[in-house]
Amino acid sequence: MSKRSKGANGEFAGRNLDRKRMHFKWKSKRWKAKKLNLKKKYDAMEGAPLASGIVIEKVTLEQKQPHSGLIKCVKVQLKKNGRVVTAHAPRDKAITFINEHDEVLIAGLGGSQKGQMGSIPGVRYKVVKVNGVDLQALRHGKKEKPKR
Repeated sequence: MSKRSKGANGEFAGRNLDRKRMHFKWKSKRWKAKKLNLKKKYDAMEGAPLASGIVIEKVTLEQKQPHSGLIKCVKVQLKKNGRVVTAHAPRDKAITFINEHDEVLIAGLGGSQKGQMGSIPGVRYKVVKVNGVDLQALRHGKKEKPKR
C-alpha cells in the first residue's frame, strides 16, 4: 500500500478539483446570493436603482440602542408591484414637504449589502423626489412643490 493520501492532485484529477472548488463556492454567502438571484427575488425594487410610489402615511421610528432620537420616515406603496416599504426623509425639515398621497421617488439608502444604514431600524430606502421636484431643492427654498 502506498503512502499517498486520497486527495485529488494527480495527473487526471482535474474533474475532482473542479467539483471540490464548486462545493466550496456554495459556502460563500455573496456568491450564492448572486447565483440564486436573491436580490431580485427579495428586493422590493426588484434590482432597480429607483422606484416611484404613493405615500400612505408618515411615521417616526426610534433609533437603535446607543443613539436616541426620532427618525422621520414615510410608508410608500410602490407602483410597480404594490409592495409597501418604509423610506427615510433625509436631513432637517424634509418631512414637512412630504404629505400623504404625494408621489415620491425612492432610492436605496446605501447600507452594506443593500441593508439598512446605521441606527435606522429596518429602513432601506430614502426619498429623493416629491411630486417630481427634488427634495433638497424644496428644503433649500429653490423650488416650490406643485399644487395638485
